[in-house]
Amino acid sequence: MTPTEACIALNMLPTMGPVRLRKLLEVFETPDRVLTACRDALRAVEGIGRDVVDQIANWETIVDLSGELQRISDFGATVITGESPLYPRQLREIHAPPIVLYVWGELTERDQHAIAVIGSRRTTHYGLESAKKLSYQLAYAGLTIISGLARGIDTAAHQGALAAKGRTVAVIGSGSLKLYPPENAALAEKIRGGSGAIVSEFSMEIEPDRQTFPMRNRIISGWSHGLLVVEAGVNSGALISVAQALEQGRNVYAVPGHINAPTAIGSNRLIQQGAKLVMDASDILGDLQILLPESKPAPESAVRALPLLSDDERRVYDAIRETETSIDDIATKAELPSGAVSSTLLRLELKKLVKQLPGKYFVKLG
Repeated sequence: MTPTEACIALNMLPTMGPVRLRKLLEVFETPDRVLTACRDALRAVEGIGRDVVDQIANWETIVDLSGELQRISDFGATVITGESPLYPRQLREIHAPPIVLYVWGELTERDQHAIAVIGSRRTTHYGLESAKKLSYQLAYAGLTIISGLARGIDTAAHQGALAAKGRTVAVIGSGSLKLYPPENAALAEKIRGGSGAIVSEFSMEIEPDRQTFPMRNRIISGWSHGLLVVEAGVNSGALISVAQALEQGRNVYAVPGHINAPTAIGSNRLIQQGAKLVMDASDILGDLQILLPESKPAPESAVRALPLLSDDERRVYDAIRETETSIDDIATKAELPSGAVSSTLLRLELKKLVKQLPGKYFVKLG
């Protein structure tokens, strides 16, 4: 049995965690020697109770190691431990670093230089566009974007990094065969296909639940040099990641949101409490400059050049604010009749320059 296989087996034991394993390794030195240790020797280790001893002693009846190794091989994943040079250095420093990391895709040395981008699953158009823009800029500058593949801000963060042809890593709260949410399977495949990796500390068939996501979040914050919260409500799970990041000594950044938006209450409160306000990637890059492997200037924006517009189209387009704008506000600012504004907005939609939201609100498309 190799040390990595022994770590996989230990990781699959229900009561074994990284803290207990660290105590055991201080005594037995290698994971395979932990699995073969006698009961008396195991009981002598501080913090190792009877349940843990029983599971280690009977691990071959509890863990289907050969089956797990076959699942890993069939899926095309690899497994790394803390001994691997690709195991994130920052992650080794946290209180409870994962015993193993299942990697679907490829990790590189560049992924040691990472920033986490997280936020709400239920978000606004402003939040999604902010996450895409900032992730694009940060990835373009050379940082790997770490997020959780969840709906909302996480998805936008991964998409922004991919659009910049940069690197992104999705840390999931389930086994690799139980990818969640299922609608992000195509996004996961795109990440795995050459721009990053899907990473999990859980064995292949573990289902996501209330415990796995907080465990996942500590990896996201622990891997990164800083944590950027784009949009988070007052009870958002992103705030749990912020608490973990602060415990781990990481920088915390936040994008300001509309003061009346429920999805921004938590992130705005973070700024009140001392998180650095971020309006552009340069607000983060200035802090992390010494960490970048090869710093490239972030583009001034990811917005494409506008096509030739008529006078009415330009007036209507310019009347749309950076956030959602009602058709009445657009008509007032553009100083055009409502009928002319409606027809002009339709032309701008056909040119893919604006998008209509529910309630006759409009936003610009970057």
